Amino acid sequence: MEHFAYRNFELCCERVSLPALAADVGTPAYVYSKAALLESLLAYERAFAGVPHVVCYAVKANSNLGVLGTLAKAGAGADIASGGELYRALRAGIPPKKILFAGPGKTREEMRDALKADILMFNVESAGELRVLDAVAREMGVRAPVALRVNPDVDPQTHPYIATGLKSAKFGVPLAEAVATYEEAARLSGLEVVGVQMHIGSQLTRTAPWADAVARLAALVRTLRERTIDIRVVDVGGGLGIRYREETPPTHAEYATVLLPVLRELGVTVLVEPGRSIAGNAGVLLTRVLYRKDAGAKRFVIVDAAMNDLIRPALYDAWHEIRPVDEARLGGPVETVDVVGPVCESGDFLAKDRRLAAAEEGDLLAVMSAGAYGFAMSSNYNTRPRAVEVLVDGSGYTIVRRRETYEDLVAGETIL
Repeated sequence: MEHFAYRNFELCCERVSLPALAADVGTPAYVYSKAALLESLLAYERAFAGVPHVVCYAVKANSNLGVLGTLAKAGAGADIASGGELYRALRAGIPPKKILFAGPGKTREEMRDALKADILMFNVESAGELRVLDAVAREMGVRAPVALRVNPDVDPQTHPYIATGLKSAKFGVPLAEAVATYEEAARLSGLEVVGVQMHIGSQLTRTAPWADAVARLAALVRTLRERTIDIRVVDVGGGLGIRYREETPPTHAEYATVLLPVLRELGVTVLVEPGRSIAGNAGVLLTRVLYRKDAGAKRFVIVDAAMNDLIRPALYDAWHEIRPVDEARLGGPVETVDVVGPVCESGDFLAKDRRLAAAEEGDLLAVMSAGAYGFAMSSNYNTRPRAVEVLVDGSGYTIVRRRETYEDLVAGETIL
């Protein structure tokens, strides 16, 4: 995370001091680096430059309009999974013809909104969804461009909650059923078959699963073309991992190198759906120490960020590096602590049994690699306002989402 470094003994985002930022906007706060966002997006553009392609950022990773707008201006498309994400993508200025709609449970209303917007493609995940989309499109007098999400039954070797390419997953059409499902799709007058899609999982750190999956997808494309079903687009999904701790994920170029020989031979337009690898290491969660507590068998550092702000440690047992914002702490004593929040749950922790530089009450800590699936998965549990979000650009910054107020939390509710 080179865009988060110590300057004059203070952790900074680009050239902005995090202590100064915290004094202005308070904590907890999500802080994003514009340079880091663009750096990863452009790395994908360079890696796939040899073929026609669209980088469709996975909105679910971080859907803040400031983040989406930054990526839109740099030419990114969007991978969406709901009507709300469609609204955000359009609002941020992403062209409809760079938007693909994924997810196994699209509603008729969401389908209608996407058809009205004239998006690039629907990634369809079942025969039932095909028939509903066909009916909706015919009612509107249009044809829906579709790709089937094909489940190649490849083990992505990642956390089971984010493994999506096995035959036991809820996602996609089994590879053995794909040809028959495509033949049905080709007969439906409200659909235009344009592509094939896969997505085998998230936080992948090895290239072998992709190589296996894309080879199976290529064989399917050839079979479909033999049956006069013309596939012009191949969507290889996302999933490229980032470094949270000691992982060594492939680079963007290494990822593309595995895929491109097969895809180039097919002569297709390539879509990629990166999310975490663009936003993950572009953000931190800034939090302040409220109290220290020695319970005998355990030492706790209680901070003002909680599981409602960052649920990944509680949900996935995810590991996030935690750094002191004051660099001088790194030269002091080290202790083993649990870093926990104020929520009334034993599962409210950001780190357990972690060896950290000793932190005192009032200190600022930065929870690293929190730009993806951080704020996007946050909630108002315990009636806690969600954190402020800030986008840093060089030596300046913009509040791209203000901190919620108590009034925000009860808006829309009624006392009987």
